[in-house]
Amino acid sequence: MQAAPSAPVRQPIPSVGQYGRPKQEHQHVRYNPLRDDWVLVSAHRVKRPWQGQLEKPPPEDVPRWDPKNPLCPGATRANGEVNPKYEGTFVFPNDFPALHPDAPEPDDSDHPLFRAAPAQGVCKVMCFHPWSDLTLPLMSLPEIRAVIDAWAELATELGASYPWVQIFENKGAMMGCSNPHPHCQVWASSFLPNEARLEDRTQRQHLSEHGVPMLLEYAEQEARRKERLVVENADWLVVVPYWATWPYQTLLLPRRHVCRLQDLSDSEKDSLASIMQRLLIKYDNLFEVSFPYSMGWHGAPTGAFLEEDCRHWQLHAHYYPPLLRSATVRKFMVGYEMLAQAQRDLTPEQAAERLRSLPEVHYKKRAEEV
Repeated sequence: MQAAPSAPVRQPIPSVGQYGRPKQEHQHVRYNPLRDDWVLVSAHRVKRPWQGQLEKPPPEDVPRWDPKNPLCPGATRANGEVNPKYEGTFVFPNDFPALHPDAPEPDDSDHPLFRAAPAQGVCKVMCFHPWSDLTLPLMSLPEIRAVIDAWAELATELGASYPWVQIFENKGAMMGCSNPHPHCQVWASSFLPNEARLEDRTQRQHLSEHGVPMLLEYAEQEARRKERLVVENADWLVVVPYWATWPYQTLLLPRRHVCRLQDLSDSEKDSLASIMQRLLIKYDNLFEVSFPYSMGWHGAPTGAFLEEDCRHWQLHAHYYPPLLRSATVRKFMVGYEMLAQAQRDLTPEQAAERLRSLPEVHYKKRAEEV
């Protein structure tokens, strides 16, 4: 009878791999428990020469007020309505909405492969500030707090009727923003969108299996580990998530268990304004450009879900910026990313370290002080 092999001697893991690169730069895949999928991390690829498309940096000379800009105070919009001469935030119905509250229901399907379902809703636009040459990182803390208050009010108002209220900002022409004025959009729908349904399932499963909300546990872990932390304060922290897909993607998380934006206390809204400003200043300082991104809030569903147990949810905001190497070189999600799975070109730890090391005074204000 052959003797059982002895246990192998455990050797220390070398810090440099067989190809001469640090071990953490070798390709590997990471699991995203929030989306139940994987991302390929290939940090060495960021060093490859780039001869592809170069983006045009955003203009630095945006006029403060332009009568032809439909988001400016006193300007006439495409539907002929004239904006009031607002001095703070301004909310109005989207003139070209993707959702209508009275849309007719589709015809019944005659085959399971050709299914349709009703979709009603409302779409609103919210201007952050009357000046077109400002963005959130250049606004004052009271002005950012006013934006947060308006977000919470809209979430409450629309959430009384609709199960999902999606607040999102597309910043910069690179992210499809068609107007150089600080603003966001709010879409309320009669259905749970794909991302909401997915996060509902994964967070519900995590609470069932582990007894703690997923993102509450995750925030506690990241606060302790520090390596992906970008900024933090008493109520909030921002990390480049372990499973980040976009180069400088971040996740904004509260430290306590809170399900919805409208559940925040006044002090938490103040500290949220502060940490948003700090993060967005770092974003702009990275390449000394008005940093493009798409961001949005995810929280527990509303409408009929207000009467249900949503303890598995934890409020959070996603920031998805596309820039990779400079103000003109972006990450493209094409080819392998579209046909196989997401892939990133530097580790989340590298991205977090770079963001963390940046100053918290905006580059434009530093230039003014010189």
